[in-house]
Amino acid sequence: MMQALLSFAVVAGMLTVVPGLDTAIVLRAAVSRGRRYAFATALGVGSGTLVWGVAAAAGVSALVAASQVGYTALRIAGALYLIWMGIGMIRQGFRHSDLTQAAAEPDSSGGMLGAWARGLGTNLLNPKMGVFYIAMLPQFLPPGAPPLLMGCALAVVHNLEGMAWFTAVILAAGLAKTWLSRDSVRRMMDTVTGTVLVAFGVKLAASHR
Repeated sequence: MMQALLSFAVVAGMLTVVPGLDTAIVLRAAVSRGRRYAFATALGVGSGTLVWGVAAAAGVSALVAASQVGYTALRIAGALYLIWMGIGMIRQGFRHSDLTQAAAEPDSSGGMLGAWARGLGTNLLNPKMGVFYIAMLPQFLPPGAPPLLMGCALAVVHNLEGMAWFTAVILAAGLAKTWLSRDSVRRMMDTVTGTVLVAFGVKLAASHR
């Protein structure tokens, strides 16, 4: 069992550090709202990862992967969510208001809970997370091991690696706080992150299995 966990940790770790959507939204939260909101966003992403892992272990995501209608519905919902969020960030990036002052104001999106929900929603509405788990977990289930228990353990390993990576990203953003606090940089980050989200959304909507 330990060998399976270590092997999975290597594979999942390599995939975790590849820049992607989750890293983009955590970095954006660190730049625009600070460490607390970034960690809340990261915890939301991690919560979504655990849900997908448990669902895969229980066979739920297998049903999604096997059902064209279910997969398509989740894919379109996720694509629309990403595009909507991305457009909002792009609009924020083009505003000429003082974003330093805005960052100090209460978060109109629901505070820490809103940041957590944003990370959770972004992760849960990405059906490829389910496909990843349903493809990877069976390869690391030792003979005789309880599928649900082992699947949950693998999901926890993936989640811990993700949180370690997000912590590094957030701390790195903190070291560059002076530069990142500039209004021009904040607007650029919002515009770039928003563009990435829209691109991911369009790609997700146009993708197949």
